[in-house]
Amino acid sequence: MALKQIDHGSKEYLKMVNLRNEILRKPLGLTFTDDELAGEKDDILIGAFDDDDLLACCMLTKADNSSLRLRQMAVQNNLQGKGIGASMMNFAEIVSRDKGYKKVIMHARETAVGFYEKLGYKVVGDKFTEVTIPHYVMEKKL
Repeated sequence: MALKQIDHGSKEYLKMVNLRNEILRKPLGLTFTDDELAGEKDDILIGAFDDDDLLACCMLTKADNSSLRLRQMAVQNNLQGKGIGASMMNFAEIVSRDKGYKKVIMHARETAVGFYEKLGYKVVGDKFTEVTIPHYVMEKKL
């Protein structure tokens, strides 16, 4: 498995959009808008690949001068629970640290809180609804 940054608009990026759509959006009856996707051009886009197959992805968006926000973490359904997500998170944290950021924050789906807690993230704040489902703000100092 190779972990790498993806260029916005590339064929790898299109695979990333498709994976995020299948795992994160379609089950909720949602889709991406062109404006949402265009707004990702300045984000750090990360993918886990097996040759040309995209296994997992996530993105990092600047929150402030010391924090990046992890967004759109997705792992192929048949590969969840095999350590790919943890590897993605480790890589995202290394990239964040290398770019001088001190903290990663996220809006984690309630169903994923346990996964992120195992990786050292802490819930900060109360449950809220985003994209029709319960989420928590989580963070980790790097």
